[in-house]
Amino acid sequence: MSAPRPVTPADEQRGEEILAVFETAFGELLAADPAAFQVKFRKMAASAFAFYRGTACLFYHDLEKDGGDRAFLDERTGRVWIHGDLHAENFGTYMDAGGRLVFNVNDFDEAYVGPFTWDLKRLAASLALIGYTKALSDAQITGLVETFAAAYRERIHALATGAKNDEVPPFTLDTARGPLLTALRSARSRTRFSLLDSMTEIRDWERRFSAGDGSVELDAATRYKILAAFDGYLETLPEASLARPDSYRVKDVVGRRGIGIGSAGLPSYNILLEGNSDALENDVVIYLKQAQVPAVSRHVADTAARGYFQHEGHRTVISQRALQAHADPWLGWTELDGAGQLVAEISPYAVDLDWSDIDDPAEIAGVVADLGRATATMHAAADDESGHTLVPFSTERAIDAAIAADEDGFAPLLTGFAHAYGARARADHQIFVDLFRNGRLDRA
Repeated sequence: MSAPRPVTPADEQRGEEILAVFETAFGELLAADPAAFQVKFRKMAASAFAFYRGTACLFYHDLEKDGGDRAFLDERTGRVWIHGDLHAENFGTYMDAGGRLVFNVNDFDEAYVGPFTWDLKRLAASLALIGYTKALSDAQITGLVETFAAAYRERIHALATGAKNDEVPPFTLDTARGPLLTALRSARSRTRFSLLDSMTEIRDWERRFSAGDGSVELDAATRYKILAAFDGYLETLPEASLARPDSYRVKDVVGRRGIGIGSAGLPSYNILLEGNSDALENDVVIYLKQAQVPAVSRHVADTAARGYFQHEGHRTVISQRALQAHADPWLGWTELDGAGQLVAEISPYAVDLDWSDIDDPAEIAGVVADLGRATATMHAAADDESGHTLVPFSTERAIDAAIAADEDGFAPLLTGFAHAYGARARADHQIFVDLFRNGRLDRA
């Protein structure tokens, strides 16, 4: 039997700090649904990267104390639209409003306004964690972060200096390569019927949700509230979203248990809608989920941003529409029991980037470069031309100028942070596991 790991005073102090941050971020939700958080915490215990994914709150708590990026921040670059949880697994495929499969950044639940460097630091630290799990040397990890920084810098400069669309194309079936193309091809092979078949069944000549598999049957009062919230959601959709009037028709509603790393304790519902024809295989499933306070917002003192959003559902949707050039046509928001809700399609064409088989260092570097380009394109999309007034300037020009003012310091900023915070996250993961094993997280 192995001896227990010795706990140092520094570990104990850091453990108390982690517990305090968790209390602020998760306290109310954990108290409301402790079983969901047991699942969340067990998933986070699986690896340092899973822990990192689930602790954006801790990341920004630590980042607020780090001032190494001040040279790149001013009144503009310190308040651009950011993703808020930009790690290496938050990329994947989606079908845009024009019917085109695109590989890009996904999962905008944490999006907000803040320093552009915070997105880059969060992504850089995630690369250090992935590199460590794949037994890459520190020098190789440094090279990966430098590759990301160079690709981001190159794409931001191209966009800032007026590059045409064909010079900076999106990642599609025609332009992507390597694992990105693999993800797009996998998405293309999927069908709406397969998704529906996994979630629904035909009863009395009509499609309905299947029982089990996390579905929760609703009582009449709850169903009525969901349908009322759905009516409010319809008012937030762009006019071109729906192909025919009866696409609004609700066929069925069920509750869902939010037990993922990011959605633990959050009420969620699935709604089955009539598709764009009478054929049963064209039906659409959307989800309605209570939106959460983004972790980054607790560390950004921006009164204009706080007053801009009606609620967290509105914030999530407006942020995604700003950051994503062609967002899900079903993306909208509503309210339920006084809480803001995010509404979007459960798409059969969503495939996340799978890192499990990306092991060759050259292939990893190619993927990382593409992630740098995708990140730059995302930052550039959300500015004075995005249709929203919160960021009334060209973000790509502001960022380009900030990096140009300290060209030699840009990549070292990210590489230094990646190594330091990667080590911090690995140590924190072990502290977290010990806290969890010893019952200290029953109430954060």
